[in-house]
Amino acid sequence: MKTVLIVDDEEKILEVVSSYLRNEGYQTIEAATGQAALEYIRRGHIDFVILDLMLPDYSGEDICQSIRQEASVPILMLTAKAKETERIKGLSLGADDYMVKPFSPRELVMRVKTILRRSNENDLLADQISYHQGELTINAKSKEVFLKGNSISLTPIEYKALLVFARHPKRTFTREELVEKVLGYDYEGETRTIDQHIKNLRHKIEFNPKEPRYIQTVFGMGYKFEGNRSED
Repeated sequence: MKTVLIVDDEEKILEVVSSYLRNEGYQTIEAATGQAALEYIRRGHIDFVILDLMLPDYSGEDICQSIRQEASVPILMLTAKAKETERIKGLSLGADDYMVKPFSPRELVMRVKTILRRSNENDLLADQISYHQGELTINAKSKEVFLKGNSISLTPIEYKALLVFARHPKRTFTREELVEKVLGYDYEGETRTIDQHIKNLRHKIEFNPKEPRYIQTVFGMGYKFEGNRSED
């Protein structure tokens, strides 16, 4: 049974979201503060986090960053901020998706299912694949990625995107194709969301994100993956 941590200081939201998730077979843990959320994360056994941006002690952005330093658990942000710049900021901090308040509990449950499903897909290439004499290494068995031998922390979406690219080197993907393969065919958010995830991934695997070596932009079309591969 998957465990979902719900972080929100509004008691009604905690009750409603917990009820809907439990009805779908999930175990839920509730936290009304950012500090309590981090304590649950550090204890382990959390499979998914629903995180409100407006908390009484810390901002949701700060909590998201702290979670990302300790775990790769999927994060869905809840925000009352409808501006695109605010939503993009949340994604840039490592969130996997976002929903704007007020939201449909049924849609939220669908988003949780979709993100967990794609996070758990067994989409392996080989036990280990390296590029440019080991500069970038994907260990598909342990789901780890290394740059110059140093482990780098990717969100589930970033890891999934990297696998999609690595499985199809030199193929140009449109944004719509990447949304379907990475975010899921039933994703109903904005297509441009994928751009922010690609930007985040570039900052982690590229030495110079402005002149990417691996994930390159094909202007007017989308993105493609370049790299001299050698199997270990």
